Amino acid sequence: MNLQQPNGNDVTQTANRSRNVSPVSGICTRCIDGCRGNCEVFKASFRGREVIYPSPFGTITAGGDKEYPIDYSHLNIMGYAMGAKGLPEGQEGTPDNTLFPLVNTETQFGVENKVKMRLPVFTGALGSTDIARRNWEHLAVGAAITGISIVCGENVCGIDPKLQLDSKGKVVEAPDMRRRVEVYKKWHEGYGDILVQLNVEDTRFGVGDYVINKLGVETIELKWGQGAKCIGGEIEIDTIERALQLQKRGYCITPDPLLEENRAAFNDGALKQFERHSRLGFIQQERFMKEVERLRKLGAKRVTLKTGAYPMRELAMAIKWSSDAKIDLLTIDGAPGGTGMSPWRMMEEWGVPTFYLQCMAQELCEKLAAKGRFVPDIAIGGGFSTEDHIFKVLAMGAPYTKAVCMGRALMIPGMVGKNIGIWLKNGNGALPNTVSRYGTTVEEIFVNYETLIKKYGRKTVEEMPLGAIGIFCFADKLKVGLQQLMAGSRNFRVTTISRSDLMALTEEAARISGIPYVMDAYREEAEEIINS
Repeated sequence: MNLQQPNGNDVTQTANRSRNVSPVSGICTRCIDGCRGNCEVFKASFRGREVIYPSPFGTITAGGDKEYPIDYSHLNIMGYAMGAKGLPEGQEGTPDNTLFPLVNTETQFGVENKVKMRLPVFTGALGSTDIARRNWEHLAVGAAITGISIVCGENVCGIDPKLQLDSKGKVVEAPDMRRRVEVYKKWHEGYGDILVQLNVEDTRFGVGDYVINKLGVETIELKWGQGAKCIGGEIEIDTIERALQLQKRGYCITPDPLLEENRAAFNDGALKQFERHSRLGFIQQERFMKEVERLRKLGAKRVTLKTGAYPMRELAMAIKWSSDAKIDLLTIDGAPGGTGMSPWRMMEEWGVPTFYLQCMAQELCEKLAAKGRFVPDIAIGGGFSTEDHIFKVLAMGAPYTKAVCMGRALMIPGMVGKNIGIWLKNGNGALPNTVSRYGTTVEEIFVNYETLIKKYGRKTVEEMPLGAIGIFCFADKLKVGLQQLMAGSRNFRVTTISRSDLMALTEEAARISGIPYVMDAYREEAEEIINS
């Protein structure tokens, strides 16, 4: 198994020349003086720090491709020939009332003010990156009409060019945040919610106060970290003026735009952009508890926590403190997550992989429950994209895990739908044949278009951004696929999915997860039948 492929990757627009590569360094076994490139060492020899990040910035989403020893493919889902769990009270399973379209995929999270969702799925944090900002309407409307939750990520207010601050440096008005919240609320139908995320800078700017009091946001997500990187978030900036503006607001800007040599390099054209970085957070229990209480007093109906791919110590803190504060949802994001421009080698080589992280979380939650303590609702993120991922995560984390966080997988249909609209407007064969094979109108291309017309009416559907319809179609695929898996495992409600619905295909996966090895699963029951 190749666990590491350093020094060349499509995401950094680099590649090795040689067919043979040293497995440790990633350098070609025959490195020639006079080579014309283009491995990472070659490119970094004149572009330096640029090569740290995925490129081109602002138009891609990047996810790590490191292969881990154990992942969710090492689990398989059980299917049974009898029984049915989760049917309406008083009903027994029959071939007529256990058809897969009858499966209920709804879930909910929260303590007192629960959020219902039509699918146990919500988006990753869509924050201050260009790709999130430009595609927000598509993503927000898609989440609203699909009935899932969306997370508005960190630094949205802080980087807004039109941000207005008072004399104390607190947000008075942030047009981009207002736009984001209002777009979602316009289409919201009672399922799902918008979670606004706060990091160190957001807290200093008073973003929580602003979105609760002025925009009516009901759910705030405190952020400790994410699965893509162990530093704060970053974006690229393409003008000195913009770099200076954000530096004045208190952000870390690199290279420093105040230094003469950096300004000269930018004016020469060698330095193409500056970077804006967020600060590292420092967690402390008393401060955490006070901030949760402060947000609730401000009017937040729900306070959630997002933590990253940290070791078991920090994971235990997240779970225990969430228990003490009765947090409404704890999202645990494993490596190698990613939606923006996280440093590539960090995305590849840092953090606890999602499978291992969920196994740790399950062990800690069970220990907490055994003490009779409150266990918060859990969501797991970190590289998921399909209905079997949803099932496996819910089953392995039962009964505590309520939902799956999908980052790139929910951004893609938003971008695809948006681009189909652009190609249709351009005409003259602009549609790629991967799309035009199905038709040349929105009615022909989007399989769920008429379903939406039936529900909303043609005029309303024509107002929807096509990326939203792309998300609706993708979510329909997830829902139907999940219904089929649930019906086959005889689970007709999400809440009946359990750990016994999984088997481990390797003994190592069984040891780590506590899921029975395939040769041991239901062995006792089988032997009772044979010996009876």
